[in-house]
Amino acid sequence: MSKTNEIPAYKNPELTIDERVDDLVSRMTLEEKISQMLYSSSAIGRLDVHEYNWWNECLHGVARAGTATVFPQAIGMAATFSPERLFKVAAAIADEARAKYNAARRHEDRGIYKGLTFWTPNINIFRDPRWGRGQETYGEDPYLTSRLGVSFIKGLQGDDPQYMKAAACAKHFAVHSGPESERHEFDAIASPKDMRETYLPAFRDAVKEAKVEAVMGAYNRTNGEPCCASKTLMQDILRDEWGFEGHYVSDCGAILDFHEHHKITSGPVESAALAVNMGCDLNCGWIYEHLAEAVKQGLVSEETIDVSVKRLFRTRFKLGMFDPEDRVPFNKIPYEVNDSDEHRQLALETARESIVLLKNKDSFLPLNKDEIKTIAVIGPNADRKDVLLGNYFGLPSKYVTVLEGIQQAVNEDTRVFYAEGCALGETPESFWGNPPTTGFAEALTVAEKSDVVIMCLGLSPDFEGEEGAVAESDGGGDKVDLKLPGLQLELLQAISQLGKPIVLVLLNGSPVELNWPHDNVEAIVEAWYPGEEGGTAVADVIFGKYNPAGRLPITFVKSIDQLPPFRDYSMENRTYRYMESAPLYPFGYGLSYTSFEYSNLKVSREELSTEDNDDLLVSVEVENTGKLAGDEVVQLYIKDLEASVRVPHWQLNGVQRIHLQPGEKARVEFTLTKRQFALIDEEGKCLLEPGVFRIYVGGQQPDERSKELTGQEVLSTEIKYTGTSVEMEY
Repeated sequence: MSKTNEIPAYKNPELTIDERVDDLVSRMTLEEKISQMLYSSSAIGRLDVHEYNWWNECLHGVARAGTATVFPQAIGMAATFSPERLFKVAAAIADEARAKYNAARRHEDRGIYKGLTFWTPNINIFRDPRWGRGQETYGEDPYLTSRLGVSFIKGLQGDDPQYMKAAACAKHFAVHSGPESERHEFDAIASPKDMRETYLPAFRDAVKEAKVEAVMGAYNRTNGEPCCASKTLMQDILRDEWGFEGHYVSDCGAILDFHEHHKITSGPVESAALAVNMGCDLNCGWIYEHLAEAVKQGLVSEETIDVSVKRLFRTRFKLGMFDPEDRVPFNKIPYEVNDSDEHRQLALETARESIVLLKNKDSFLPLNKDEIKTIAVIGPNADRKDVLLGNYFGLPSKYVTVLEGIQQAVNEDTRVFYAEGCALGETPESFWGNPPTTGFAEALTVAEKSDVVIMCLGLSPDFEGEEGAVAESDGGGDKVDLKLPGLQLELLQAISQLGKPIVLVLLNGSPVELNWPHDNVEAIVEAWYPGEEGGTAVADVIFGKYNPAGRLPITFVKSIDQLPPFRDYSMENRTYRYMESAPLYPFGYGLSYTSFEYSNLKVSREELSTEDNDDLLVSVEVENTGKLAGDEVVQLYIKDLEASVRVPHWQLNGVQRIHLQPGEKARVEFTLTKRQFALIDEEGKCLLEPGVFRIYVGGQQPDERSKELTGQEVLSTEIKYTGTSVEMEY
């Protein structure tokens, strides 16, 4: 074969990806290379490189790209406490992503939100309930966030030995959780201990365990360095310590912030050079258009640009974008898997598992629909579609609101009354001369005529979310307080005066104040932003078709007075791990319609050495002692009783969600590594110290408030580590 007929190395699928990438990039001009470092990458016709838009979202379903299955918002999925469930959801999302990508590509649609590089999951720690984007996360606990994040990434990227189904991106690296209104200029100050103990573990596991393909930097600075140009985060920790080999992408507009808001560079040329020199490969924004000038001025070398461009193409090659159609198995995924009945059922199952029963006075729930002739469904969230979706959502072909779910669930001869009662954020100031309780009359009327009242209150994406995307927030996306917006509490109080039993259904992405409802209504159901089948799931729980078992992934405090200042990133007095006062509803809490009994807590050894690498096996028996089948969320916590530094009260280190029939008993086993008993000292070192550790196992935290709410205690045992302190790999 003559050389003129030989295919270029980058088009030869028999070669390694690195060989192909090196060949392709060697053929490019500087301008062509730079064009690939912008999120909207240009086509290079002479090399058969198609244009590609890197920006795609799939937080809880393929987002912003038309019709797709919408699963519960991330905080709701976290409430399942089930890594297995998140893996299934992410795998389904990846199938839909491929189906939509395949279809769009056939029609030459290569625009935004149509690709395979997804800027998901958000594994920031939800350290303060005021943060508007907390709904996108997996809650406040590093261990739970890590386990769920790893599962989601693995489900999204797939396990094919040669190709990724889709590329995941862990964001926002690192120490990012508000305030939204100041994110472009804010400097989040976190101690080495808090960094390693709280803010970094989920990212570490995403990189080292899940092999996440991309990491996105945050807008803010962390300890003085902008997160998209931080030597500490991007080079020292991410690449040198953890061995990250994927690509790094800026949050959108974050590099512009260098000179516009952080004031650490003189302008766009210097900002572009700084970001690339620190290892930011892809610019969501347009500042990298100035890279040619930066090279000309000697601020960045073409060799450094080559490194970034090769990382980006490595991702595209791993996705099969340069291989023959029939070599990539995911090219065969048909469009029909998108928004399919199978995925709708998965969305329903996930929504059911996400629901947390917060209160159930005298076992008021589940309702017997054969004994109820009239139901009043009242509240501004009863029939709203947007509270099913949260933020970063796709568009399902069918929505089921709570009102519709109730209507579909009751008997044919049962009358369901509906009244909005008040608008979600309605206040006395909203009216011009009319009384602010205009809608109360209808709500009171239908409540009077009903056997039971279902109140649908909470928040909506208009009240919490990302900076610039929230209509009703005075906090730039964050909440300024934890109260139910507007007249919702007044409406609830007015209805309660009638003496009718009330089930409060909350639809929200973050905690709200529930002191009065806790004391005055029969039952409280936390439904989050539950996705396209949310109304069905809520009705299934209310009428007993499904036995709830969700757990809170974030503490519900009694009031904002229990919180440190929002801008303070110290973990002191934050989350269940360090909070000193008792919350209203603790992390890990949730009720069931049945009861579970724990017994025979055993450990494989009561004494271990810090010098050995032996794992500890922990087992416990769990029995369903009630009359209904149901799930139980078995939680394991570790408390260091002799630590040399401040450590959490206790720390979640194991979770399993199991299903038991009435009278059924199962033995649940956990394997604990010695690393799980290590602490982080004030310098950020990971140390396993000799001493005594208490292990707790049960369906909740070992705190007094959980015991008070459930009437249950957890089991505990102690083990001892002997030897000397050993520094461990983080």
